[in-house]
Amino acid sequence: MENLLGKETSPYLLQHQDNPVHWQPWNAETLAMAKREGKPILLSVGYAACHWCHVMAHESFEDEATAAVMNDLFISIKVDREERPDIDQIYQSALSLLGEQGGWPLTMFLNSNGEPFWGGTYFPKQNSYGRPGFTNVLATVSEIFKNEPEKVTKNRDALKAALKQHNSGVDGDRPQITLEVLDRIAERYAQEADPVYGGIGSAPKFPQVYVLENLWRSYLRTGNATLSEVVIKALGAMAQGGIYDHLRGGFSRYSTDALWLAPHFEKMLYDNAQILDLMLQVHHETKSELFEARIYETVGWLLSEMLTAEGAFAATIDADSEGVEGKFYTWSKTEIDEILGEHAPHFCEIHGVTETGNWEETNILSRIPYPEMQDQETETLLASGRQKLFEARKTRIHPGLDDKVLTDWNGLMITTLAKAGQYFDEANWVAAAETAFVAITTHSMDEDGRLFHSFRLGRAKVSGLLDDYANMARAAIALFEVTGKAFFLERAEGWVDILNAHFWDDRSGGYFYTADDAEALIVRTKNAHDNAVPSGNGVALEVLARLHLLTGAREPFEKATDTVRHFSAGLGHNFFPLATFLNSFETLINAPQIVIVGDRSDPEVVDLMLVLKDFSLPSKIINILQDTENLPFDHPAKGKARKDDAATAYLCTGPTCSLPANSPAAFRKLLEKKSHAPA
Repeated sequence: MENLLGKETSPYLLQHQDNPVHWQPWNAETLAMAKREGKPILLSVGYAACHWCHVMAHESFEDEATAAVMNDLFISIKVDREERPDIDQIYQSALSLLGEQGGWPLTMFLNSNGEPFWGGTYFPKQNSYGRPGFTNVLATVSEIFKNEPEKVTKNRDALKAALKQHNSGVDGDRPQITLEVLDRIAERYAQEADPVYGGIGSAPKFPQVYVLENLWRSYLRTGNATLSEVVIKALGAMAQGGIYDHLRGGFSRYSTDALWLAPHFEKMLYDNAQILDLMLQVHHETKSELFEARIYETVGWLLSEMLTAEGAFAATIDADSEGVEGKFYTWSKTEIDEILGEHAPHFCEIHGVTETGNWEETNILSRIPYPEMQDQETETLLASGRQKLFEARKTRIHPGLDDKVLTDWNGLMITTLAKAGQYFDEANWVAAAETAFVAITTHSMDEDGRLFHSFRLGRAKVSGLLDDYANMARAAIALFEVTGKAFFLERAEGWVDILNAHFWDDRSGGYFYTADDAEALIVRTKNAHDNAVPSGNGVALEVLARLHLLTGAREPFEKATDTVRHFSAGLGHNFFPLATFLNSFETLINAPQIVIVGDRSDPEVVDLMLVLKDFSLPSKIINILQDTENLPFDHPAKGKARKDDAATAYLCTGPTCSLPANSPAAFRKLLEKKSHAPA
C-alpha cells in the first residue's frame, strides 16, 4: 500500500500526493482491494479551492499518527468533486438522507461495493466545534463495522433504498404549468429575499442566480417592480460587497455573513459565469454604470488570469495562500496608509477599512458603506487607489490556480462571454468564447463527438456528464446566434443526439446524469434540481426549446414536453430547487422569436440588432436569415420576406408572427408591445 495520487492530473488530488495517508483513486481496483482486505472505505471528497478541505488536510491527513490509524483501519479514497461530480452527487445525497447538512470536505464511510452506511463533512482532529474528533470517529466506525455488522447492514439498506427512491422521480399529480403559475412561484421566491442587505435568505448567502433570474423574468412579464427591486438590490450588494474582488474583478463563491462582506475567498468559474449572465440581462434595461463596470472588470480578470494554455478557462482560484484563508485579499489600515498616503483616509472610508479591521482583525475591501457610484472625479481617484493596491498585491504569494478544464463550467462561461461580447461590441470577447469552444472540442471530445468532463496535462478524463452536453450545446447555440456560423448549430444538434441516445430515460422521460455506457455507480441519478451549478435537465430543457424554435424540428419539442411532464410532479413537493427548470419552461412556451430577413453584415441588419440592446429578453431566440424558404413548413416565419427590399424583422411567438418591421423605430414598437414591463 502506498499513496497513489501522484499519478493523477487533478490539482486537488496532487495536493495530497505527499500525505502519509495511503490515498487511492476511485476505480474498480480500489473497490476490489477493499473487498480483499475486508476493510471499510473512507471516502474523502473535496476540491482545490476549498478552505475547510485544507483545514482538515493540515490537521489530520498530514498528521502521521492520524494517517497511521486511517491506513490500518480503512481503504482511503480521495476524490475531486469537480472532476467527479457524479460521485459527489450520490454521496452528498446519502449524507442528506442521514439528516446531515452537506458540503465539503465530504467524509463518507462505505462498504467494498461503494454503498454508504455513515458519514459527515469536516471533522476536527480532536473533539471541538461541537463535533467529534476524527480519530475517535475512525475508531468507532471501524469497531462497528467489525463487531456490529447488523447496524452497518441496516444503515446501508435504508440509505440504498432511499437513494433509489430519491432518483426514481416524484410520484403524484403533475400540475399544469402556466405563466400565471410561474408568477406565483416568483412571488414566493421573493418572500425569501433579504430586504435590508439584499439576496435570498440569510447567512451564509449564496448568489442563487437562477432564483434571481426567475424573479427578473416574472418582472418582465408582469411589470411587478417589487421583483425587479429584489434582483437589482441583490446584484448591487454582491457588486459592492466583499464577495467581489475590488482590485482585480471576479466574485467569490458565497458570503459567510448577511452583509455580503466576508466570503470564503475561493473564486469559481461557474459563479462568475452565472452572475455576469444575469447582470448582463439586467443591464439591458437599467444601463447601470455599476453593473457595466463589474462586467468589464470581471471579464478582464477572466481573460488575464483564468485562461489555460489551450485557450479554455480554468476551474478555480484557491481561498487560501500561505495556509491562511483570505491572506492574499485582505489589508491592514497601516498598509493602505503607506501605499496611498494623503488619499488613504477617503479611500478607507469608502471601502470600509478601519484601524481594528472589519473582519478577523484585518480588512476586506468593500463598498458596503457607500453602495452607490460616486461622481466621476471621485471614482477616478478611487480607481487610482485601487490600481496602486493591486500593484502592491502582485508582490504577495498568490493563491493556487486549479487549471483543470471542466467542460460544463466552460460551457457556462462561453455562453456568457459570447452574449456579453455582442452586447458591448467587444469582438475580442466573442473571439475568446470561440477559442474556448474550440479548445473543448479539440481536447475534451473524441472523434464520435462524445465529450469528456475534465482535461489537464494532456489527458481527458471521465465520460461526459449530462451537464457537459447541456451546457456546451447551450454555448454552441449562443455562438450560432451571435456569429451566424452554421457549424455551431450543427454541433449543438449532434450533442443533443448523443443525449437522446445515451442519457434519455425511455421509461419516464428526462435525462440521467450519466451515460448508459459510463462507469456504473451504486445508483444512476436523475433530477432537475439546481445545486452549485444550474440543473442539467433544466439547461437541457432550454437547449431543446431553442433548437425547436430555431429549426422547427419536432423531436426537440417532444423531448422537451416529456421532460416537463416528468419533472413537473416535483413542483407540488418543493419548487425551490427547480428555478432553472422553470426558467427554461418559460423559454419553451413564451420565447420571443426574432427573425431578421437580411444579410448579417448588412448595416440595416446591424441597426435592427442594436434595438435589442434596450430590451431585456432572457429567452429571446435570434435567427438572421437571407431568406426563410429553408425553414420547415410549420415554422411561423416560413415564407416571410423583406419589405420594400430592406432588412426586415419579424417578432414571432408560438405559431404566429408580427407584421414586418423594416426600420429600427418600427422594430422598437414591436418589442415594446411584447414587454409588459415599463420602458
